[in-house]
Amino acid sequence: MIIKQLAVFLENKSGRLSEVTETLAEQNINISAFSIADTSDFGILRMITSDPVKAEKVLKEKGFSVHTNDVIALKVPHTPGALSLALKIFSNEGIDIEYMYAFAIKDCASVIIRTENVPRAIETLLKHKMELLNASQLYEL
Repeated sequence: MIIKQLAVFLENKSGRLSEVTETLAEQNINISAFSIADTSDFGILRMITSDPVKAEKVLKEKGFSVHTNDVIALKVPHTPGALSLALKIFSNEGIDIEYMYAFAIKDCASVIIRTENVPRAIETLLKHKMELLNASQLYEL
């Protein structure tokens, strides 16, 4: 249930994001989810790919600064209050969220969550009967 996420540091200059996606496309690596955060000098592209090990390798070979993080993917109904329930569980259990991003398809939302203690977060969510996705399920969406 632990999912490997790539974090790619990008200079804020035209074409850098395109270079990342072209590099992955050339290697037949698909992106299932992503988020971009930026500052005035650089951006951080966080993404779930179909082959994180290969993606990290080819991006590093192209000169990108890349590292891998463990994250979890929570599946929640795409209805008002569903995400609030999951976040309340984390709050009640004292689990801090470093960041998260999400996407919804029809009646289901998938939330990528990074916490300081991913195994504890997984254990807590499962204890509360929350549904988690594994990496292969993300690739099928």
